[in-house]
Amino acid sequence: MAESKMQANTDLEARRTARKPHRIAEWTLQRLGMLPVLIVLYLIFYALTVYFSADGTSNFATSDNTMNILRQVAINLVLAAGMTFVILTAGIDLSVGSVLAVSAVLGMQVSIGHAAGWSIPMFVVSGLVMGMINGAMVAFLNINAFVVTLGTMTAFRGAAYLLANGTTVLNNDIPSFEWIGNGDFLHVPWLIWIAVAVVVVSWIILRKTVLGLHIYSVGGNLQAARLTGIRVGFVLLFVYAISGLFSGLAGAMSASRLYGANGNWGTGYELDAIAAVVLGGTSLMGGVGTIWGTVVGALIIGVMNNGLTILGLSSFWQYVAKGAVIVLAVILDKWRQKGSAN
Repeated sequence: MAESKMQANTDLEARRTARKPHRIAEWTLQRLGMLPVLIVLYLIFYALTVYFSADGTSNFATSDNTMNILRQVAINLVLAAGMTFVILTAGIDLSVGSVLAVSAVLGMQVSIGHAAGWSIPMFVVSGLVMGMINGAMVAFLNINAFVVTLGTMTAFRGAAYLLANGTTVLNNDIPSFEWIGNGDFLHVPWLIWIAVAVVVVSWIILRKTVLGLHIYSVGGNLQAARLTGIRVGFVLLFVYAISGLFSGLAGAMSASRLYGANGNWGTGYELDAIAAVVLGGTSLMGGVGTIWGTVVGALIIGVMNNGLTILGLSSFWQYVAKGAVIVLAVILDKWRQKGSAN
């Protein structure tokens, strides 16, 4: 009997030892989210660029390239911040790229005329209005968000082409808002400062306000939120409005870099924004996620795109890699949720 008990204790200890790495991995994912994935990915690209370089050095892990990655990430991060609000309510916004295009074209047209000083308000207000159109149909007409934004994605894209007359709207002079895309403050590009400001504002709304609590509640259980007195319609209108507003701001960021805009701008940007949100751990079912997770997700995409470009791989491989990382992120998220349940 004593030997049997001793053997049972030995087996139990062996199982605990075997599961220890598994538990450590679960704890890491629960506490740090996808941050370890970002760090590992960065180190992998650093090693690859060193290995394939002619002189054994890397032009990937340099301060200039790091700043370049952050600059490239900025526009997607602004779009992804708005997308985070929407997905937290179990919705989706497929129109952000098209809203960016319309806002960019309208803002550039205003910059050419006598009301050039109203360019930035035009970018932002036009995006806000289009976002409110999406939100009104989802919130008050009870139309599925996927269907609504799929339709407006196409309609707004067509509007962008029509407004630009199928060409590129250019400002031959330096527009008043060119500092957004080409200026810097304290040696940091304004694009990055704007993205940081958007993230901070989003965090304050989601974590420090009653509205943020209501957004999580609507995403967690819409019917229960309605029964507790939450104005579900207003919450849904707000999240799509802020997604549109951020898309308009991203339009200003895009147009200011090249002093121009056309109807093709922002094509496919909605996929990168959704990918950043999902990679950051926000559940497509709603109610779970953070804006800081979205930051990490956007950085993962930025590091991956930049690293593959430096390695000389085609953009086609970037799509393959991005899809693989997204699938990996979903698997890790399921594992993390399973570990939390246990």
